Amino acid sequence: AYLTGEQMLERAGLRAGERVLVTGASGGVGSGIVQLARARGAIPYAIAGKGKEQAVLDIGAEKVITRGVADLPAAVNEATGGQPIDVVADLVGGAIFNDLLRILRPEGRYTTAGAIAGPVVQLDLRTMYLKQLQLHGSSQGTRADFRRIVRYIEEKKIKPLVGGVYKLSDFHRAQTDFMAKDFVGKLVVVPDAVADTAEG
Repeated sequence: AYLTGEQMLERAGLRAGERVLVTGASGGVGSGIVQLARARGAIPYAIAGKGKEQAVLDIGAEKVITRGVADLPAAVNEATGGQPIDVVADLVGGAIFNDLLRILRPEGRYTTAGAIAGPVVQLDLRTMYLKQLQLHGSSQGTRADFRRIVRYIEEKKIKPLVGGVYKLSDFHRAQTDFMAKDFVGKLVVVPDAVADTAEG
């Protein structure tokens, strides 16, 4: 998750002092991006599901917009106090895609590595070319990204969020909980012997 997020921010060229809007911020990659943005000295704003806002604030989001607001651009503008968004790190896609492009400042950068709300979007090319936006796809990180992540861990700048730990024999319960999306971060499944050792 962190490697994916770091590559997204690297491709978008996120710099210290810039504002980044992170969709899906309560998930594994999204929560990683919030922390990675802070580690770079950037200011992360986040979109997360209802009931998950405080957890996302606790890991470093400046402000959290609750997913599903009627007017996303207005909600982001209010959250930033009218300050522009330099980068959108999108893990959601779907119906909010054009709103995300409208939210970006002129010459802003959009980066994506997910489409949980739908992979097919409609793009108003005028928004892209009139604002001179950059769009980046990202699917994996590099060794340099990995080295930065290790350094951030050593410096205690990032801490993975674990939404739950399950024994392998409880895999079906883990899958049910995953589908319910009532957690923040990642769910971890470990062999029963490892879980039993940890409990003992």
